[in-house]
Amino acid sequence: MTETKNNNGLKVLAGILGVILLGTIIYAVNLYQDSKKNEAILLKEKELVVEDLTSLKSEYDKAIMESNQTNEELVAARDNIAKYIDSVSGMKADLANLSRYRRQVSVLKKEREELLRQVDSLKQSNTLIAMQRDSTFVELEKQNVFNDSLVVQNTQLADAVERGSALSLTGFVVDAVRERNNGTLRSTNSARRTDRLKVCFTVADNVIAEAGDREFYIEVLDPNGNVMGGTTSKTMEEGPSITYTKNTNFFYENAALDVCDYISNYAGEFQKGNYMVNVYDDGLKLMGTSKFELK
Repeated sequence: MTETKNNNGLKVLAGILGVILLGTIIYAVNLYQDSKKNEAILLKEKELVVEDLTSLKSEYDKAIMESNQTNEELVAARDNIAKYIDSVSGMKADLANLSRYRRQVSVLKKEREELLRQVDSLKQSNTLIAMQRDSTFVELEKQNVFNDSLVVQNTQLADAVERGSALSLTGFVVDAVRERNNGTLRSTNSARRTDRLKVCFTVADNVIAEAGDREFYIEVLDPNGNVMGGTTSKTMEEGPSITYTKNTNFFYENAALDVCDYISNYAGEFQKGNYMVNVYDDGLKLMGTSKFELK
């Protein structure tokens, strides 16, 4: 009777232990399944963090490419995100690390928005500056064209004034003369009787010419084509040069003026033949020519 009771007690104990073992196995299986499920969730969360970081890096790459000049802040932010991607990719997925990087992603997104806003503002400023520069360039071109036009007009005006202010002759006469004993002069066409040549010319009036002392040059060519008394020359800087017989000076006051001077034969008697007399102004411009013959 007692043995039967003992057997029954053992059976009950074995049943209880079996139930406990089964419960433990079921709990262990459920715990393992929950662990796998949590691991899968953490891995997925890790992938999402990497995707967010990669997306941020791509946006920075695009912004850097579109920027006309290197933006050091954008490059530094992009490189910093690349380091985060490497760090997350190589780390063990756990809740604490993922939560920390999730928070960092949020911070990086706000930083990206601020940096891109600054870049957009800088682009707008650069565009405005470029427009202003182009506008200024156009205005400068217009001003240059206007200045060039003024230079041309001033040059033309200066040329016109220079031409208009140049003196001219309205009369030019050369006369061979002999001097009588009483000092009076008489015209002659005889070479033997000629003592001097009387050269007279009339300077026309010119209201825009500069008044003041003037110097003209008289060149007398003998029948052989030689310059009488031709030992003196006059040369303008980067201009013409002449050998002249005599220079004559007068004071010009913008009104018509008669000027006369006398040319002696420095070599002795005058030769027979044809003579030519030229008058040049102080700029060595030929003012007039006269020819005559001595017999």
